[in-house]
Amino acid sequence: MVNANTARRVAWVTGGGSGIGQAGAEALAADGWNVIISGRRKDALDAVANGINAGAGGRAETMPLDVSNVADVEAAARTIVATHGRIDLLVNSAGVNVPKRSWADMEIAGWDRVVDINLSGVLYCMRAVLPTMRAQKDGCIINVASWAGRHVSKMPGPAYTATKHAVLALTHSFNMDECVNGLRACCLSPAEVATPILKLRPVVPSAEEQARMLQPEDLGRTIAFVASMPPHVCVNEILISPTWNRGFVAMSRH
Repeated sequence: MVNANTARRVAWVTGGGSGIGQAGAEALAADGWNVIISGRRKDALDAVANGINAGAGGRAETMPLDVSNVADVEAAARTIVATHGRIDLLVNSAGVNVPKRSWADMEIAGWDRVVDINLSGVLYCMRAVLPTMRAQKDGCIINVASWAGRHVSKMPGPAYTATKHAVLALTHSFNMDECVNGLRACCLSPAEVATPILKLRPVVPSAEEQARMLQPEDLGRTIAFVASMPPHVCVNEILISPTWNRGFVAMSRH
């Protein structure tokens, strides 16, 4: 059902070509948002937008983008404002990890890639929408972090764990400064989600294991929930996991 209050609102979703970003874009559109989907793969973005535009609800358009390029991020934000006149919501969902993620085999190039996208890209997008949101005296940002941003474990690796901790801190820092301007940010920190990024793990979880994980649609609904909150409500942080939490299960077996 389309929410009349969001029928003309504009959401910018990075990492929107798959996984959590795609699910978030679809859930927002179902609620009536107009969604701009960014990511590096134009074919994937087009497929998501076509699926949204074939249904009821809000509309979707694509804007291919590498969030690690600050000039391109700033240009994308300007284009959205020039076209739509506003940006009401930013969902920072672009993220990567690398297969070589232990101290024994990590590479500087891999570290730089994870930091550039998972942390710098988040900051670039937040800064790019900030002037518009300040002028509106209204705006919401949802930063997709990770369980690894709250709980340190070996599996995600040092680069991913460090960047997700940093995104959590970045989100709270934003709220401390920008609450006086009517702006709010939420750090959404999911544990294991059955998305394509799992294929980069040194040991890929089985189909049975993935079926027990959070699904992208679970996070899509969560994103839409946060976005539906009235402007006087700030959902600072959400830590969410599957009921069958493999980290807890492993601990219980020792």
